[in-house]
Amino acid sequence: MPEKKNVYIAYTGGTIGMKDVDGTGVCVPSSGYLQQQMNNMPELFDSRMPNYHIHEYNPLLESFNMTPENWVTIAEDIKTRYDQYDAFIVLHGTDTMAFTTSALSFMLENLDKTIIVSGSQIPLVSTRNDARLQLITILQICQVEKPIPEVTIFFNSKLLRGNRSTKAHADRFVAYESPNFPLLGEAGVNMKVNWELIRDAPNRALSSFRCLNITNSSMAVLRLSPGISSKLLEKVLEPPLLGLVLETFGSGGAPTDPDFHKVLKRANDRGVVIVNVTQCFSGTVNQGIYETGSGLAKAGVIGGYDMTCEAALTKLFFLFTQHPNDQALVKEKMQKNLRGELTPDEESRRFLARYLPV
Repeated sequence: MPEKKNVYIAYTGGTIGMKDVDGTGVCVPSSGYLQQQMNNMPELFDSRMPNYHIHEYNPLLESFNMTPENWVTIAEDIKTRYDQYDAFIVLHGTDTMAFTTSALSFMLENLDKTIIVSGSQIPLVSTRNDARLQLITILQICQVEKPIPEVTIFFNSKLLRGNRSTKAHADRFVAYESPNFPLLGEAGVNMKVNWELIRDAPNRALSSFRCLNITNSSMAVLRLSPGISSKLLEKVLEPPLLGLVLETFGSGGAPTDPDFHKVLKRANDRGVVIVNVTQCFSGTVNQGIYETGSGLAKAGVIGGYDMTCEAALTKLFFLFTQHPNDQALVKEKMQKNLRGELTPDEESRRFLARYLPV
């Protein structure tokens, strides 16, 4: 029998450990309640399961209240215990899970251990829930002999690259999808891992694990809509804004209004980095296809390839922290594949097309 691994569980909050405190059906975070419920799950004490230790955050956080400071707390928590445990689980609310996993993927460099972020749509205490099987399966994945050295999301039997994930459904068990990258794994009758898609672990002798910082600098997301005015855009781009994720139409289209483009150009000239990502669920931005896209490029807007909005935003936070006051370097690195968050060339796209549904 394989040696039991030691798994660290950071319970940050979220639906999975909530409790109906007054019988009304309204669930709220409750200190100590998740651990109590897990203690009543005999499956977790099976001899084939890993050992685990739960650290409950105080206070427990609803994911819609998460901030970059909280991302730093989680990353530092993992850093502090990195050498003590074989794998890490972060239990998190579902609403902003993709932002947290994307941020962690940039902050945690040279990973050689499994990190899984998960949660549930229904609390573990409920008679019918998605939490129970999720907890059992993520612990089983952590027990796998070969580590998965990435920040991942596990939800509804699917293992996804964290910085490729987005919340697709508010009230279905299939809460998370990876629209532009294949599944890293899937738990059916058997657990299947697509090892050829997993990022390689570094040679620890050459590249040691590092936890890099993120600061809460001024970043924003703006989703274009028909009729959006250049004045509104100008307001959004006012100082102290440093970076903007611009969610555009289709493969990167935006209004051709000259005033709209002048506003973008002025912001770019004073150091704002503006990243063009599609507001479509899947697909990539190509600023060279249509006149409107090339106009954005002339205004200094850079293409974000097939990054999710969550990955693009957290990457801006990360790069501005690492390279403050260096717009050119931030722009350059935004268009490079740092942690598997974007598909940079046609050869890679052809490779991924073998896995993604038509």
